[in-house]
Amino acid sequence: MRTIAWIHTLFYIITGYLAGSILFAPLAARLFGKTEMMENSDDKNPGAFNAFHYGGFFCGLVTLAGDMLKGFLPVFLYLQDNFALFWLPAALVLAAPVLGHAFPIFHHFQGGKGIAVSFGCLLGLIPFWGPALTLAGVFLFFSLVLKVTPHFYRTALTFPVSLVLMTIMMGLNNSITLGFLLITGIVCLRLHLSPEEREPMMVKLLWIS
Repeated sequence: MRTIAWIHTLFYIITGYLAGSILFAPLAARLFGKTEMMENSDDKNPGAFNAFHYGGFFCGLVTLAGDMLKGFLPVFLYLQDNFALFWLPAALVLAAPVLGHAFPIFHHFQGGKGIAVSFGCLLGLIPFWGPALTLAGVFLFFSLVLKVTPHFYRTALTFPVSLVLMTIMMGLNNSITLGFLLITGIVCLRLHLSPEEREPMMVKLLWIS
């Protein structure tokens, strides 16, 4: 790999991490006068779910858009420069915004779970829609068909299952699969470190009341 390509990749890895470290939930909370939003939540997670639930629709919408955009832009712009998808470097670019969101340097490394940011990173791969659609499909499956509650366990299942499906479709020796492997590890680690009280997991089929 040429030196200029390494410099280019390192720039997007660092930029992606710093962009990910900007937490939009606290910013939206201040914007809409919902400064107590994080304190009222069970898990103190600065993410879109709590922003919608405790801050209201517009607070949640701003948080969701910001979180997805900070994942989308570094990956999308990196790929627009027409550099090849080198295996490890491209994987690090893909995962960097999620790492920044989960362990943000601007917030003492105490961040969110990275769900919306993960979607943003995968959408940055367009016109290759497969990974984003896979993650969305598995989330919907565990939300609507085989309903897993609470949300903590749904997320903990969705990312590993999505990783298995991506590996089957693309193989493990692939920069996107490796990148999502890193994303899955980051999300699961942040889930493990979450201070929320964990209720028992419940699984219910859609057609069973």
